[in-house]
Parts: sequence; structure tokens; C-alpha cells
Amino acid sequence: MEEDQLLITAEESGDRIDALLARNIEGLSRSQAQRLLESGLVRMDGAAVRKNYRCIAGDRFDVTLPAAEDLPLLAQDLPLDVVFEDSDVIVVNKPRGIVVHPAPGHPDGTLVNALLFHCGDTLSGIGGERRPGIVHRIDKDTSGLLIAAKNDFAHQALSAQLADRSLSRIYEAVVRGGFREDRGTIDRPIGRHPTDRKRMAVTEKNARPAVTHWEVLARYQGYTHVRCRLETGRTHQIRVHMASISHPLLGDFTYGAPSPEKGLEGQCLHARELKFIHPRSGQSVRLVTPLPPYFTEVLSRLGPVIG
Repeated sequence: MEEDQLLITAEESGDRIDALLARNIEGLSRSQAQRLLESGLVRMDGAAVRKNYRCIAGDRFDVTLPAAEDLPLLAQDLPLDVVFEDSDVIVVNKPRGIVVHPAPGHPDGTLVNALLFHCGDTLSGIGGERRPGIVHRIDKDTSGLLIAAKNDFAHQALSAQLADRSLSRIYEAVVRGGFREDRGTIDRPIGRHPTDRKRMAVTEKNARPAVTHWEVLARYQGYTHVRCRLETGRTHQIRVHMASISHPLLGDFTYGAPSPEKGLEGQCLHARELKFIHPRSGQSVRLVTPLPPYFTEVLSRLGPVIG
């Protein structure tokens, strides 16, 4: 069992408790929140809370979360776009909409399930039982290049490159609004959002340094196609940083517009380029993947390039 607490803010006053639980507790769906409430696992001042209770600012709830079932990972024969592979490393081009590793609400059908089928038992164990081989992650709705290690030696070497920033990751995105400058750097710390634990935020509290370098590729009416190079790798870094300078990613419901734009649900973000030092040979490896169809279709809907 895991204990958690939820304090209701003024902005959340009037919302149903089941909706707020799902919004604030990572990996919890609304139906799962309702089951917690029905089981008496959500309490206020010691009393069980009804699932249709409308919250008031200042309400404080004690939430008991049952331990997750330790289900074995399945090796699943799923499509896998392999860009590079040898006995130490595999790099794949992840389509948008695919989760990287199993989590609550996504027990299978993930990239890890596909890697287990493709690689067998050769994946590194450093990432833990739920994330074998995974060196870094990209979001469900982010497409593009992701690297995994086939043994612990490779995993340690690649993780060290992430730490010393020699593993280069370059993304392309479409953001809202226009820029006067052609390029810039965002150097703002990122940490967990103070009231919504599913989100990250630019904050000084319990935050880590985060640096994103951006460059304009093309300007459109109301939107800009940009290239972003990560100097650090915080959760949702590009999405949070661009939103913090009033240029949220097109389609990003979490940090941008609350409804679909240009027919896109989910951020328009593609991990285009990956560069690393091969852990065994010491040779530099640079991989580039084309923009996927969803991205090029969005660009075609933006109209003519300006300037």
C-alpha cells in the first residue's frame, strides 16, 4: 500500500473528487479513482468520501493506493522500425501514440514489449524489470529516435554520455506564435508542478537545471517550425520550456491549447537526430530519421511559409 495526500486549490473548487484524483495522481484513470472511492480508500477527516463529492478549496484528502500487481512483461511481436542495431545497441524510430514502457493503464503493447520480442533476453537490466534496456524515454505522443542497450556495459556507457551531455538529441517541433529572433536558449529549471503532479513546470522548488537551445526552421501565419537541441533531459523539457516563453507546442493539451489544433491531438514533436559515441568501438554514430507523415501533414495545413 502507498499513502498519498491531495489538497484542493481554489481553481479546483467545485470539481468532482474522482476527476481530481485522476488528474493529480500519475497513472490513475477516472474509473480507477472511482473504485478507490467505492472501496473507502479516499478519506477526509477520517470519513470515506463519496465518488460524486464536489470539492471545496482547502479540502485535504488521504488516499491509500493499493500496491500494483507485479505482472510479468510480455514479449510481443509488434512492428518495430529499427534504425541501427548491433550486439550492444539498438536504436528504433518510435511512432507517435506508442508508450515506451508498461505503466498503469498500459500493461502491454509498449515499445519495451516489442523490444523483448525482437532482442530476447539480451536487453540490459539496469533500467529495472519494467524498463529493460531503456536508456532514455520520449513521451507517448512524441515520435522519433530512441536508444536502448543490449547489455549492462553499453547501458552504463550511454548513461554516462547522457550525464556529461555528450549524447546529442535534436528534435523538431511546431509551436504556436512567431519569433523575432532566429535562435535562442532557454535556461530555466524544471520540477514537478506544485498542484498537478502529472505536469512539470518551470520552478525553483525541488527543480533541476534544464537547458534547451532552439532555432527557427520556417515561419508560418501563427505558427513556427523549430529545431530544439537538448542540453539536459528533463521530463517534458521541450514542451515545458517552449510553453514557458509563450510558444506551446501545437496539439499539446497539457501545456498548450485545451482543444485540437490543425486536426492534431498530442504535441507535434519528433526526435529527429541522435548522436552518440559507440560504447565498444568508440566511434561516433549519427542517426537522422525523416519527419513522419503526421508532421508533414501538419506543415502542409499551416499555409505558405512567411519570409
